[in-house]
Amino acid sequence: MTAPAASVALRPGEVLGDGTTGRTRAAGGWRRARPWLVVAAVLAIGVLVLLLPAPRTSTTPGAPDNAGASGSRAIARVLERQGVEISYVRTTAAAEAAAARGGTVLLLGDVWLVPEQVDRVAALENDLVLVDAGWVLSSVAPGLTAGTDAAPRRVRAAACDDPDARAAGTITASGSVADPSGTATVCFPPAGGPATEGAYVVLEQDGRRVTALSDLTPLTNDAVLDEGNAALALRALGRHEHLVWYVPSLDDAGTSAGEDEGTSLTDLVPWVRPVGLWLLLVLVVLVVWRARRLGPVVAEPLPVVVRSAETTRGRGRLYRRGRAHGHAAAALRAGTATRTAQRLGLPRSAPAPALVDALARATGQDARAVEQLLYGPPPTDDAGLLRLADDLHHLESEVHRP
Repeated sequence: MTAPAASVALRPGEVLGDGTTGRTRAAGGWRRARPWLVVAAVLAIGVLVLLLPAPRTSTTPGAPDNAGASGSRAIARVLERQGVEISYVRTTAAAEAAAARGGTVLLLGDVWLVPEQVDRVAALENDLVLVDAGWVLSSVAPGLTAGTDAAPRRVRAAACDDPDARAAGTITASGSVADPSGTATVCFPPAGGPATEGAYVVLEQDGRRVTALSDLTPLTNDAVLDEGNAALALRALGRHEHLVWYVPSLDDAGTSAGEDEGTSLTDLVPWVRPVGLWLLLVLVVLVVWRARRLGPVVAEPLPVVVRSAETTRGRGRLYRRGRAHGHAAAALRAGTATRTAQRLGLPRSAPAPALVDALARATGQDARAVEQLLYGPPPTDDAGLLRLADDLHHLESEVHRP
């Protein structure tokens, strides 16, 4: 029979039997709830992002709400302060609807346009400003084409009679627009280039004014203050009280104004939304799975007291059963080094040469023999381990303070 457990003095908040306190139980509850709190925080942040309104700025080059170097927010804000109402659109249908109010239509780029959309833009009766829209020129104004100049951005002089160009004086631009027929006013020609090519071309066509600009640079925030870029942009875009700012987009399906204008990329690819939701669910499951914890280890009082000598003998038996002669020898040498260093007045962190020298002087033995005994190769059998133990015991018995 086992003896009854002795009475144990309990500390405040301690529970007999599991060794926990109120603090440890609270810490364990926090560890168990932490993964779920992380998941809840992630979901809350996702919901908050979905509920927040869309940002009022973008990174679309040439967009009037882009405050970056490639955007045109500076020009747009100045035009609005001068009384020009700007309608920023991304689809052909929206551009046609906004153009019905009159004014100027600005087309930036031609990357995402198809021939049908170009024809619809050419059919508008509004004044047109085409910026970096090379292949659109042949449909809007058959006499104009993209030029052959491919020089980088440079300062160019007006060199024409157009009032807007003369007011600007010089601009920074690259590329050119060509007028082989000679029916348009060509301004800002490249240095050494033909007189029929320029960065700015103006053409009167059927009662409307068609302006072609070879480069977006004069309209960008990065270059609007260079040379006469601001003057040319404000005079070209501010001729009317209404300006349709059209930047074509990839998800523009080209529907007419009377058809559905809500077509987007998700409508063209309907599987994007369910796949996205499924990936979100997989992410949540992965977070919960990886965040699992088995809980803290329960501390229990030992039923009996194990004496240190029994622990030492038990570890020795384990070393012998595993034939771990090296581990046993390392333990014997470490114990001898610690005890002899303390007896000789050396710190526990003393280097090996200092300990060997002190032991050699204290015992009168050769320093090489002491070093071989304490730091030599480990024994490979029981007999070698026994000899090492006897030698270490003999060395320790001869140690005295010098």
